[in-house]
Amino acid sequence: MGTEALVLSGQHVRLEPLDHRHVDGLVAATATDPTLYQWSPVPQGKVAARTYVDTALAWRDAGSAVPFAIVRVDDGVVIGPTRFWNLERWAWPQGNPRHGRDVPDACEIGYTWLTRSAIRTAANTEAKLLMLAHAFEAWQVLRVCFHTDTRNQRSRAALERIGGKFEGILRAHRMAADYIARDSVRYSIVAAEWPAVKQHLSHLLCQQ
Repeated sequence: MGTEALVLSGQHVRLEPLDHRHVDGLVAATATDPTLYQWSPVPQGKVAARTYVDTALAWRDAGSAVPFAIVRVDDGVVIGPTRFWNLERWAWPQGNPRHGRDVPDACEIGYTWLTRSAIRTAANTEAKLLMLAHAFEAWQVLRVCFHTDTRNQRSRAALERIGGKFEGILRAHRMAADYIARDSVRYSIVAAEWPAVKQHLSHLLCQQ
C-alpha cells in the first residue's frame, strides 16, 4: 500500500507506528488532565487505551488508516496519538498518470490529542507539518481533510491557524465524548494550497 512502517521525524517530535508498547504512555498522557477531552472519546485507563490501540491496528491492517504515537524527541515521552485515516484510492482509468498507484489520492488527519504539557507547543504544529508534507509530497494526495466537534472551539481555532479551509458542518456525523451523535465541522487543504500552508507552518514552528 505504500503506507507500512512509516516513521516521520522532526526536531521536536517523532511520529512512530502506534503499537501496544505505547499503551502505558497513552495512559500517562491522558491522566494529567482528563478535562481536556470533553469533546472527543479519548481512552482513560489501561483497558481503554489497549482497546484504542487494538482498534487503530485493526484499521491499519484493513488498509484504512496509518496510526502513530507522537513521541517527544527530547525525552522519548509519548505525548499523544494521531493518524492518517479514511485513505481514499480513486479508480483512475488506464492511461491516466495516477492509474495503478498504491498510495492514497486523498486522506484525513485526525484522532489527534495531546497531553496537557504539549498543548500550545511546537509539538502539534510540527506533527501536522510532518504529516501534511508526507501526504502532499510523498503520496501526492489531492486533498487532506480534518473534522472536529462543532463545539470544540480550541480545535477549530487550531485547524484554521494551520491553514485549513472551512467546508461546512456534517450533522450527526460521529459519536461525541458524551456518547451522542455530534455535529462535525469539516476543514480541508488541497494540493494547490500546500506550498503556502507549508511556508506558514514552517514560520509558525520557528516562532514556537
